[in-house]
Amino acid sequence: MQTATNGQMTSSKWFLPLFSVALGLVMLGAQWIGGNPRSGLVSLGIMAGFGALVLLGGRSETIRGLRGDGRDERFRQIDVHATALAGLAVITAIIVAFAIELARGHDGSPYGWLGAIAGLTYLVAIVVLRIRG
Repeated sequence: MQTATNGQMTSSKWFLPLFSVALGLVMLGAQWIGGNPRSGLVSLGIMAGFGALVLLGGRSETIRGLRGDGRDERFRQIDVHATALAGLAVITAIIVAFAIELARGHDGSPYGWLGAIAGLTYLVAIVVLRIRG
């Protein structure tokens, strides 16, 4: 029996659409438990719509790169840069929100621990990537 490696699984054109629907179902369940099933259905619809767009995106190089079945070295570099930019945006938002919470006289939660996770992850990644070469 042959098993797929992580790279093979995520490079399937079905991975991202199915993952999107699964995440939509998780959001539906969480919002249903929270007493807001209508918002959960909206979340599921958005995620399923995104999954359908990615699956049916045809020959678009961008869609194929997002989907995984059109990845090459160039798109991997684009992905790394886009991920870094997204991370920078989120970390900046966390720092700003943390400062605002402190200015309001609050303890900064949950932004303090989110910032700590980001900072520690960055430091560990620097050390590990440096050691690996």
